[in-house]
Amino acid sequence: MKSFFQSLKNKNPHWEVEPLWFEWLVLVGLFVFATWLLGIQGVWHLLLSSDPTGITLIIIIVFSVATLWCGVRSRELAHQRDLLSLASASGVEFMVQAEGWAGEYWNALALNPQDSGAPLDLLMEHTHGSHSTAWWVNGVQLKLGLLGKVIGFSVLAMQIGQIQSFDPSQAQDLLRNLTSGLGVALLTTMVGLVGNILLGLQLTRMDRFADDLVAQAQRHGMRIPR
Repeated sequence: MKSFFQSLKNKNPHWEVEPLWFEWLVLVGLFVFATWLLGIQGVWHLLLSSDPTGITLIIIIVFSVATLWCGVRSRELAHQRDLLSLASASGVEFMVQAEGWAGEYWNALALNPQDSGAPLDLLMEHTHGSHSTAWWVNGVQLKLGLLGKVIGFSVLAMQIGQIQSFDPSQAQDLLRNLTSGLGVALLTTMVGLVGNILLGLQLTRMDRFADDLVAQAQRHGMRIPR
């Protein structure tokens, strides 16, 4: 795989590998394959038909939209990293005039060599600011799963409370009513946990990439004459 990317880069020296973007594409490819596999196995129909509250569908929609946002954000972070690499390789005189977030940071650093904090704060806002909202959305998935769990057990408790006397002839209907509430509780919690883990994986990778982007900008910023 490394030799494949190197051969492409040799053919076009201006082309650079964007690991974060390709990692997201591979991950989404796995998601699409898993979605198709679960679909032919009837798992999606089971999940959606077993949850009359619709919380499972809401969690799936939230996860899908958040994953698409991660793709857009990954592309932007990779683009900013390319701009940083191009500017840093061009020399100090071009760094302060470069485009992108790092260019803005270097320009502010050149005007204020002591870096009172404002230039770095602006760079951190560019690279990490929107991630906090994404992490909040990730937590919403888990909370929706817990909400479904509470609703499911509430339905189960109400069904048990309505039992006046046990009639063996109604055992099948009684068991169906009880398991419906338990199914809602377990399914929504499971979907919320899985969505939380998979989205958290994407956000963690983006945070690490953004941290490295800031570190590289600071490292090259030390070359600016004081």
